[in-house]
Amino acid sequence: MRLRALLDTASLGLSLLGGEDELERAVRGVMTTDLRDPSRYLSGGELVLTGLAWRREPGDSERFVRILAAEGVAGLAAGEAELGSVPEDLVRACARHRLPLFSVTEAVSFASLTEYVVRQVSAERAGDLAAVVDRHRRLMTSGPAGGGPDAVLDLLGSDLDLRAWVLSPTGRRIAGSTLTDQGPELPEGIGARLAGAHLAASREGRRGPYRVTLDGTAYALFPVRQEGREARETLLSDWLLAVEADIADWPAERLDLLQGVTQLIAVERERRDAARTVRRRLAQEVLELVQTGAAPTEIAARLRLAVPVLLPGPSAAPRWQIVVAQVERDGDEGPGGPAAQALLEEVLAAPGASGPEPSERIAVAHTGDEAVALVPLPPTADGDGEGLHATALLSAVGEPLGRGLADDGRLTIGVSAPVHSAEGLRGALEEARHARRVAAARPGRVCTAGHEELASHVLLLPFVPDDVRRAFTARLLDPLRDYDRRHRAELIPTLEAFLDCDGSWTRCAARLHLHVNTLRYRVGRIEQLTGRDLSRLEDKLDFFLALRMS
Repeated sequence: MRLRALLDTASLGLSLLGGEDELERAVRGVMTTDLRDPSRYLSGGELVLTGLAWRREPGDSERFVRILAAEGVAGLAAGEAELGSVPEDLVRACARHRLPLFSVTEAVSFASLTEYVVRQVSAERAGDLAAVVDRHRRLMTSGPAGGGPDAVLDLLGSDLDLRAWVLSPTGRRIAGSTLTDQGPELPEGIGARLAGAHLAASREGRRGPYRVTLDGTAYALFPVRQEGREARETLLSDWLLAVEADIADWPAERLDLLQGVTQLIAVERERRDAARTVRRRLAQEVLELVQTGAAPTEIAARLRLAVPVLLPGPSAAPRWQIVVAQVERDGDEGPGGPAAQALLEEVLAAPGASGPEPSERIAVAHTGDEAVALVPLPPTADGDGEGLHATALLSAVGEPLGRGLADDGRLTIGVSAPVHSAEGLRGALEEARHARRVAAARPGRVCTAGHEELASHVLLLPFVPDDVRRAFTARLLDPLRDYDRRHRAELIPTLEAFLDCDGSWTRCAARLHLHVNTLRYRVGRIEQLTGRDLSRLEDKLDFFLALRMS
């Protein structure tokens, strides 16, 4: 806005005392100060408001105005409340430095003047930014020259002072402002909580943007919708734009601007989805070869084609892991494989990841209700090393996806052990499927299981009828639970620790920080209440299974 516009607004109570030729100066902000030297707080273009408390003698006016002019402020407005009228020495100093000078009547507060200027400047900046965003959208639609979502979020930060991030449905950071002066990144764990709030609100059918407050900070969540697809179809795979702001009093123009930003981000989402086509096709071909019993040499040849795509860089034979997932939604018709495929691509990118790169190294196919991921593991110095762990996947995605699934759906995931060659892929696929069945037998909306849990007795658990399980565990463990509830004796934790320590009295006592005699008393009470003998292998196994099934 221009200085002349302020002078033309009668309600602001401004009178021009000098600088009529400079009224076309642009005002980019406002600052109130009574410091003798406010230069450290000025960046240029401000309307400076002052009550003149800095003026002790006439010579102070020249010093003060010289500082303002050097910093490039737009104009100076002096209040009449302190001295009754603006001193002539200040009028002359402003004339010498060609700085427009206004007086502010005592009836008008600096707060109301500041609010008016900020509101006008913000609206104008939003309009300018909208034009930039529209231009950026056209660039991104025709190719990558637009700079991607990070560039748009930089615009939000520099022009509207808004911190914003693009998050995945698990809270993984897809994009964010690259400006170093925009403050720290999202605190750890906030991304997953924002994603969970977004999924819960979307599932309830609420209209975005959604307002949420976490740890005293207000956020606005704008869904990034994929055109041509229903919200229910993409609920668990939609991105969101998270803005650190309270939008309760935002004008419609600013909300429309942010909706335009989400449309721009959706263009980038479509581009990245298209880039997954090749990887999906590779996974589909490998899966079909494995399931039809093709020769290992044929599977190995197909894997050699996949390596440069999934692991760019020096060629080397990687190890492979198989991950299987299913999404079950109550009332849904048709196969759930495509939904599981999109979700599994995100899940496997989530643990400790930032940006799109991790998901670009994963190939996911689907068949029927099942999604199958082919995950390459870079070779290590010793040829082995860590792979994906089911517990890590669950900790990364369980909370937000659980809120999205709520009471009418489940996600179950099984993870195989790493294999070193094509010959091991069929066994890895069956191992991952078995692990997923173990996960499906557990309570909860998001459940995972890994190869390390597939001991023979555990493999049997998913196939035991629910009523048999309940009767077995109740008969064995209910007496202990009742006793713990009445006496706070911690018999159940003691039993778990005793079994984990393979019946070692000294190790178990050390783990529980108990004297051995106290441990012996508790174990004796367990045996008395259940009629079992924890020195017998059969009774130990029964207790172990009961604890696992509970």
